Amino acid sequence: MATLSKRLRTYLIMGSQNCQRDPAVILKEAVQGGITAFQFREKGTGSLTGEAKRELGRQLRDICWNNDVLFLVNDDIDLAAALDADGIHVGQGDMSVEHVRKRFPHKIIGLSVSTNQEMRQSPVELVDYVGAGPVFLTTTKEGAKSPVGVEWIKTLRHRFPYLPIVGIGGITTDNARSVIEAGADGVSVISAITKAQNIRDAAARL
Repeated sequence: MATLSKRLRTYLIMGSQNCQRDPAVILKEAVQGGITAFQFREKGTGSLTGEAKRELGRQLRDICWNNDVLFLVNDDIDLAAALDADGIHVGQGDMSVEHVRKRFPHKIIGLSVSTNQEMRQSPVELVDYVGAGPVFLTTTKEGAKSPVGVEWIKTLRHRFPYLPIVGIGGITTDNARSVIEAGADGVSVISAITKAQNIRDAAARL
């Protein structure tokens, strides 16, 4: 898992709905800044559907693959299959991990967890990493849960010493270090990169 942990270090999540410029240009600049993983999350108000969504996914996938960046898809097994993504990430309200693992026995699977109860109810043995959060207050994701703080990262690290953990939610270039120091292997962000004046610099600072 050491290799995966390193590849999750700087993890950008993005869809066209998060971008004020061409998503492909933003991704290229983020890659230049050193991101190691990317999740295509085309979901929410103003997002693309159908062939437009698949075509954008292909563009972003190719940028990742040409630069040795992990390419994951959020909560869409058909899209993940069509794009031959490296993996898929699901939340607590999405399709079951069991179903995803049956469909993709060899792909990377990530799962969002926010509470001890969610961890107890989740088949952690079937996932490759967990996304823990929201660590801080976030307004990027519609319907986001209340912040859990870096203590949740510490709790997960204590219980699962070898499980790759990625902090998510409200993470910025100013507070990312505290998430890593709490025990996370990586930080995942949306607006900290997509809304940055200098995307390459923001990615590098994370």
